[in-house]
Amino acid sequence: MEITLTTPAILFPAVSLLLVAYTNRFLALGGRIRNLNSIYKTNPDKILISQIENLRKRVYLIKNMQAFGVSSLFCCVFCMLLLFAQKIIIAKILFAASLILMMISLALSLREITISVKALDIELNNLEERKNH
Repeated sequence: MEITLTTPAILFPAVSLLLVAYTNRFLALGGRIRNLNSIYKTNPDKILISQIENLRKRVYLIKNMQAFGVSSLFCCVFCMLLLFAQKIIIAKILFAASLILMMISLALSLREITISVKALDIELNNLEERKNH
């Protein structure tokens, strides 16, 4: 396979957009956690506890999604530097590593989405219980 400076550069827009999306998710979760914390202080409820536990898992996953995404971007940049220095074999290995890191980041993102759906199920179940009473 032929690899040039433009090959790892192709990942830059995708990685950048993913990191922005991950940061937005992280900020939204931070706001939700602060909101639930203030609600829990005035009205302790077991539903809130399960939501907070769910959010803790999601924050941890998003932190790891970001770490793997940044690592992928770092590997891409380093790969480009190695290509510029004519270290083709090492650059190819590093580019492959960046792709693997991005795949891990995406897999963690998928896991976070499934946990997010569980959080929404908790909210919907709570609404249904209140509606039925």
